Amino acid sequence: MHEYTSRARVWGLTCPGFPEEVSRARRWTRDILRGSPWAEDAELIVSELGANAILHTASGQDSGSFHLALAVSAQAIALSVTDDGGAGTAPKVERQDQDAKHGRGLGMVSVIAHRVVVHESDDGHTVTAELFTDPGVGSHPC
Repeated sequence: MHEYTSRARVWGLTCPGFPEEVSRARRWTRDILRGSPWAEDAELIVSELGANAILHTASGQDSGSFHLALAVSAQAIALSVTDDGGAGTAPKVERQDQDAKHGRGLGMVSVIAHRVVVHESDDGHTVTAELFTDPGVGSHPC
């Protein structure tokens, strides 16, 4: 294989910022990953990240949207949700006590995913959750 050739496949979906769009994003993820042992985990992650975008950022306001990117290779599945920003704080993984009513979503995602990364820009936030499909991936940094 040529050094600049990738075997990763990448899909993208932009959804209006309505709550029912989270189920559309979930279904889209499930359809792409049909047959993968990681499909249910990916579906749950997309559901949480999409809901967070709608509930906590400008994505859920008038004419807001969120963008989902899904990359699949032999080594990993990467799920990214980009919101429209407008939140006072960036998303962060927090460990809440068992009585907390909010703030558990990214903590749950971080338990399911092998790695969660939050990127902040002037236009919003992108939360990427990675599932390593190859057991050797992630054991040694590049």
